[in-house]
Amino acid sequence: MSDSPRTAGASLGTVEFVALMATLTSLTALSIDAVLPAFTVIGKDLQLENSNNVQFIISALFLGLSVGQFFFGPVSDRFGRKSAVYAGSIVFALGAILAATATSLPMMLFGRLLQGIGASAHRTVVMAIVRDKYVGAEMARILSFVTAVFIIVPTLAPLIGQGILFAAGWRAIFVIMLIMASVGCIWLAVRQPETLKPENRRTITPKVLWQGLEEVVSHKATLFYTAASGFVFGTMMTYLSTAQPTFADIYDVHETFPLYFSGIAVVFGMASIVNGRIVRRIGLQNMCRAALGIQIVASLAFALYLLFVDSTPALWLFMTYLSCAFFCQPMLNGNLNAMSMEPLGHIAGLAATLIGASTTFIALILSVLVGRFYDQTLLPLSFAFCVFGGIALVLVVLGARVQKAEKIASSNTISAEASA
Repeated sequence: MSDSPRTAGASLGTVEFVALMATLTSLTALSIDAVLPAFTVIGKDLQLENSNNVQFIISALFLGLSVGQFFFGPVSDRFGRKSAVYAGSIVFALGAILAATATSLPMMLFGRLLQGIGASAHRTVVMAIVRDKYVGAEMARILSFVTAVFIIVPTLAPLIGQGILFAAGWRAIFVIMLIMASVGCIWLAVRQPETLKPENRRTITPKVLWQGLEEVVSHKATLFYTAASGFVFGTMMTYLSTAQPTFADIYDVHETFPLYFSGIAVVFGMASIVNGRIVRRIGLQNMCRAALGIQIVASLAFALYLLFVDSTPALWLFMTYLSCAFFCQPMLNGNLNAMSMEPLGHIAGLAATLIGASTTFIALILSVLVGRFYDQTLLPLSFAFCVFGGIALVLVVLGARVQKAEKIASSNTISAEASA
């Protein structure tokens, strides 16, 4: 990894920059994955009548992620990227404390909602910082490396959560989240210069926000890519919401669940490295289409196997399918974000807000819908990967066509102005 000519004069080298961005974004992964092994215990301690309701511990976090981005994106455009992270870290800390002391499901969900709102600052601002410094395929490359480093957290988080659960109980898991947020915040404060130049800061007024919204919406290709991101992320959220009960109910995997979950995370990280190394040669569009094609074919084949051969396949076969499906995910997430953000660098904070919030909101609805259909079989998950992948592929193709038309129209306008 070498510094790009698009780098905006930061003192950090690329390696440390990637590590810092990965640390900030990993707060979301830690908030999700570390608590998964504790689902059963939390459900019992909070005396949940319907065990399926424990899924809302994840859903509440993602709702906060979606809502919070509407606030922190504009804040980062007005006061700077670092100030937004500081504010988000405070909100996240309050949520972690509330979740750690929860005595009822509503109290837990409110704490998780606050955690999601706070973590949304990290997620949104990281996207804006990377866009401040890079563009296009180079941005996708950096995001892939960020994902590859950050994947260490979801790889280790379930193991850490399991260890903390045994040693100190589930409430201590939220204390670890609080410590992680503090480390990332301090590292950012000490080492990373502000990437938003004073002359590029935007005031926060209804008129300015509306103008920014109009500009984002005016890029039709961005809308298609954002919707595609929502369906791609929807498959990820569906898996996260149902992973623990799936392994427990179907395969009777309990204590060793973190090992299986971490194995899939390793596959995800490997794919991120592959994407970062080849995306500039192959191109964003080609990478997305190939990854979606593989996901659709693999998921359809697995669903047909479940329907006509064995509704409860061997665990190794299920893991093989998951590995194939999740190998495609990093080739979609960062690339779709880069394509969505490409024409919006001058309003990166607000654009990251609208794109990120829309993506999360779409995914949240899809995951809750599929989660309610969970019937202790693998069919809902495989169908979700297949159907959502198919819809995402259509959206990517439509986005490419619109983008091409927009470029032709823009070129014709410039030529007409030059002739006049």
